[in-house]
Amino acid sequence: MNNLYRRLAWNNIKNGKHFYLPYLLAGMISAMMYYSIRTMQGNEGLHEMRGGSNLEEILKFGTWVIAIFVCIFLFYTNSFLMKRRKKELGIYNILGMEKRHIVKIMFWETLFSWFVTVVGGLLAGIIFNKLLMMFLYRLTGLTTSIRFYISWESCLVTAELFGVLYLCILLYNVLQIQLANPIELLRSSNTGEREPKTRVLMTAVGVLSLGAGYYIAITTENPLQALLLFFVAVVLVIIGTYCLFTAGSIAFLKLLRKNKRYYYQTRHFTTVSGMLYRMKQNAAGLANICILSTMVLVMISTTVSMYVGLEDELETRYRAEMEIYFYSGTIPAWEEVTEAGSKLSGAAKETGRVVLGEDAARYAGIAGVWKENQILFSSGDVSSEWAAVYLMTRQDYTAYTGEETGELSGQELAVASNQGFEGDFLRVGETEYTVAELLDFPDGEEDETVDHTLFLVVRDDAVFTDILQAANEAAAAQGHMPIEVTTQINVDVDGTAEEKLACTQALRERVEAWKNDGTLPETLRGETMVRSRQEGYQSFVAVNGGLFFLGLFLGSMFLMITVLIIYYKQISEGYDDKERFAIMEKVGMSNAEVKTAIRSQVCTVFFLPLVTAVIHLAAAYPMLKKLLALLALTNGTLFLWCMAGTVLIFGLIYLIVFVLTSRSYYKIVGNQV
Repeated sequence: MNNLYRRLAWNNIKNGKHFYLPYLLAGMISAMMYYSIRTMQGNEGLHEMRGGSNLEEILKFGTWVIAIFVCIFLFYTNSFLMKRRKKELGIYNILGMEKRHIVKIMFWETLFSWFVTVVGGLLAGIIFNKLLMMFLYRLTGLTTSIRFYISWESCLVTAELFGVLYLCILLYNVLQIQLANPIELLRSSNTGEREPKTRVLMTAVGVLSLGAGYYIAITTENPLQALLLFFVAVVLVIIGTYCLFTAGSIAFLKLLRKNKRYYYQTRHFTTVSGMLYRMKQNAAGLANICILSTMVLVMISTTVSMYVGLEDELETRYRAEMEIYFYSGTIPAWEEVTEAGSKLSGAAKETGRVVLGEDAARYAGIAGVWKENQILFSSGDVSSEWAAVYLMTRQDYTAYTGEETGELSGQELAVASNQGFEGDFLRVGETEYTVAELLDFPDGEEDETVDHTLFLVVRDDAVFTDILQAANEAAAAQGHMPIEVTTQINVDVDGTAEEKLACTQALRERVEAWKNDGTLPETLRGETMVRSRQEGYQSFVAVNGGLFFLGLFLGSMFLMITVLIIYYKQISEGYDDKERFAIMEKVGMSNAEVKTAIRSQVCTVFFLPLVTAVIHLAAAYPMLKKLLALLALTNGTLFLWCMAGTVLIFGLIYLIVFVLTSRSYYKIVGNQV
């Protein structure tokens, strides 16, 4: 008897190959992707590269994302299969099969699906894993040789994950069969044809949710607020999308129907009435396509721009090839700073490098709040905006920016602000200063995490010390750590990447030796940090390359899910539309008119999610731009071009999918096309 159930299950899969083949193929690709990314996460080569730990965390995150979306995806596609098969299962029941017999057939179908998915996916993953690893190494700049190996642990985890998933799908399908009666199964393909009601409340919720999401994305100015509100905006847009596709589309179509002049035209009549009766059952699928398309566009465009804009990010983060920082509680004498700079340049020359430039500056970075031309050191006033204040003397500002300032008295300031400055006075803490000069804000120095970034330039070390002391008193009163003076010495050198890295390490060791033997002045012997652009380049390549790889990886998966949903939607609509278009011809419509109606509906329904996804992306641009600024990518033009390129390529792929899947639709509909 079990052989009979196995044969029936296998014949069902073979006879329904136009449904099952895409389902099994998508499952195999999902298994391959899960195995591959899990295997890459444990690759030993990642531990040998700078930034490898960050890349490992990125891949671990990707593993969880893939696992979650595979679950959602397979359950969703299973619902398409079950919808088309309910009539078949109802016939089994009418012909005398008990539900337990149908359950046995479904068990073997699920077992076959699991076996094909896991075996095919693992074989593909094992074969292509090295190729994917080579691509990841290429993006992240790692040159270590890659050996071929099979991760048996990843194989086992993949088989277990998909085993649990297919078991849950089987239990869900069995529950559906047990709760349904044969008549319901036979008539299931005809459900959903009743005219949907206009749900005003859901439409209003959709409009308000989408409007609120767009408002947050467009109006949020502070990047930190953008980071906090990003997921709120995403959730609102998702809710708004589902509500508008489900209820808003029906409300809109009914408004078109009320417009007699528009509605009572042959093409408009059939298109509007046909879409109105189908939107109830297709709205969720269209909303899913829209959300997935938006995810692909956002993910690919942001990761591509981060990878392409690597040099811009480095220029933002690093002023020079090597930056040496000394932290002290008091401001060191300028002569001590210049002497330390000379020693560092000399140490760089000893490594064989040519020093191309060297400069130094002292400053104190003070966090405060901005309110009506006041910088308050107390953070208790929540109605104010945060401000990052860089305190410098005239001498330091000229050394740091190359810009000369005029003479200042002890109660005068020169101010450079990213927001511009208006007024003759500025209150700093409890003291009011006259603004003697407005300076141009230095390029690339804006602190993207706060509302205002200001450079306050004072006459000399004495005024500097007075303001710093007031800021430290306020910090102590609030229980904060004291504010230190930062002495930054920049050294640019020539050489290859390896030579620059060796020079950086030599300077790092030399600074530690000088601190220990007393060569450095007392004010420069506190905490120190030596960092280099070349080291930053390696870390940025690892992280940005990993994010780019993950973006392409997940984008490919979401694209695959989108394509399969579109395919099943086209197949389902083909069967639903076949009889309706045949009736249209019987009641007098010409074949040409039926063709026009078919193409109009298919194109409208198919491209609506894409157009909506592009609108979502355009609304998200301001917020995404601010989020990228937190990652040191401030080139908005580059990001805009990456977005445009991503939309263009995705739109082309979408069009190809439309052409291919429409063939299946037209083939089912028959001679109406």
